[in-house]
Amino acid sequence: MSVENIIQYISNFVYLYPLLMSFVWMVGGLIFYWRLERSKSPDPNLNRYPLFSILVPCHNEEKHIEKTVHQLLRADYPDFEIILIDDGSTDNTRAIIKELTKRHERVRAVYFEDNQGKATALNAGVIAAKAEFLLTMDADALLETTALKWIAWHFVNHPRVGAVTGNPRVLNRTSLLAKIQVGEYSTIIGLIKRTQRILGKVLTVSGVVAAFRKQALVSVGVWDTDMVTEDIDLTWKLEKQFWDIRYEPRCVCWILVPETIRGLWRQRFRWSQGGIEVLKKHKDIWTSWRQRRLWPVYLEYLASVLWAYAFWAFVLLWMLDLVWSSSLYVVSPIPPRWTGSILAFTCVVQFLVSIYVDRRYDQKMFKYLFWVIWYPFAYWAISSLTAVAATPKGLMKKKGVKAIWKSPDRGLA
Repeated sequence: MSVENIIQYISNFVYLYPLLMSFVWMVGGLIFYWRLERSKSPDPNLNRYPLFSILVPCHNEEKHIEKTVHQLLRADYPDFEIILIDDGSTDNTRAIIKELTKRHERVRAVYFEDNQGKATALNAGVIAAKAEFLLTMDADALLETTALKWIAWHFVNHPRVGAVTGNPRVLNRTSLLAKIQVGEYSTIIGLIKRTQRILGKVLTVSGVVAAFRKQALVSVGVWDTDMVTEDIDLTWKLEKQFWDIRYEPRCVCWILVPETIRGLWRQRFRWSQGGIEVLKKHKDIWTSWRQRRLWPVYLEYLASVLWAYAFWAFVLLWMLDLVWSSSLYVVSPIPPRWTGSILAFTCVVQFLVSIYVDRRYDQKMFKYLFWVIWYPFAYWAISSLTAVAATPKGLMKKKGVKAIWKSPDRGLA
């Protein structure tokens, strides 16, 4: 095979793979909406309201934790407790938590002297929890009041449901990066989760808001403390034991996203490294026919990593071709007129589809239509570069090294 043919194959993969996946996500999202979501019912029908333990791990959250707890206390649900886990905070978080436990009967707390990592904090929360059903939340997130009812519906009516992942929505929308992420969380993440649910297996629950059956957690050994993205790893552990993982878009949770390049880089690097660690750890699914429904999820994630390498290889070849005027005739990585037009048009169509299925959760989404067209040109570069940079680290990370956390970028406000 000639060099020119290889370059042409890389070029086709770089342009056609995201185009193909966009159509897969749109079709899957619409099927999910039509079958499982289009009901206008404001509340699910529940025969009983089981106790929920809401676990909120905290590390240096003095600016957000009080607001998060007050929003949780407004939940339209009769029976729940809130367990705050302070993981070695060095700011005023611990004092605020102690005050919250004094003022509110529903609030209890667990304290660590040193930073042990989110997974360790959550495992301590499981031990302290009184309930059979657990909701885990980030300490800077705001949960909609009806969310617990929609999660409870899955657990009460379907005993094989091991986890339910919620619907994160972007709260801070002042910067360009934040506005683009408004589109990303609905256009990309929301449609992907809907499609994966229709296909039967979900890549990951959302670390910012997810609920679990305690029996399911214990059956797989709860969270592993050496995984950078403990949420992806736990999802795979549950699905390998044939627990059902569901996506519930009516479990809305408002989140703060990074608004600086550095903050976004750190977040996406961690996601990419964690994804590679999970592929490495769970490669044994290929030795078992019973795990065949996880194969497409594995292959799709692997293809996305290969796409990142192909994209940057293509960029490098193009730059070399420009500098040395070689005979490779590498096409510019900036999409040609017709390809760029198709990608931009598909991106807009995908956003319109997401508006259609998500409009009840975010009435202001349409005003961000303009900003989402920048996703293929600017955001792909950041996301793909973090995948390239993080893959070697994920492959070489030693097993058993505890993953601790740092306070993320919570926006410019």
